[in-house]
Amino acid sequence: MIRPALAVILLLSLSAALSSCGNTARGLAQDGRDTSHALDNATHRVLSAGSKK
Repeated sequence: MIRPALAVILLLSLSAALSSCGNTARGLAQDGRDTSHALDNATHRVLSAGSKK
């Protein structure tokens, strides 16, 4: 009786852990894309400001 209950608890906790890892990976990927876009926009602003002089 105790072993099946432990197996269920273990599977539920493993599922929750894997789900949170997936959310973290997606969040890091989104942060990387956002940072890349911000850096690209800043570079274009700097280069266009330099060409207007």
